[in-house]
Amino acid sequence: MSDEMDIILLYDENDNETEFEVVATLEVDENEYAILLPRDDTRDPEAEEVDEAYVLRIEQDENGEDILIGIDDEEELNTVIEAYEELVKEESN
Repeated sequence: MSDEMDIILLYDENDNETEFEVVATLEVDENEYAILLPRDDTRDPEAEEVDEAYVLRIEQDENGEDILIGIDDEEELNTVIEAYEELVKEESN
């Protein structure tokens, strides 16, 4: 994980725009994932606990552009969460 902050915009099914901070990208089982936090100016960036984070798989579209895909498989999601928690634990030591 890097110290620089990446911000992306995502749109929900009603075309509402939300800013997200990409807090990490990681590779698990040959897939790449992004960990996103909703951008909230009231959130303490140094806080250890996060209320709501999103895990999305990074894939490429037909033009080779990165796209973010929601994860429906609970086992896949739990595996990525465990890998991220281990990464955070290693970086804090």
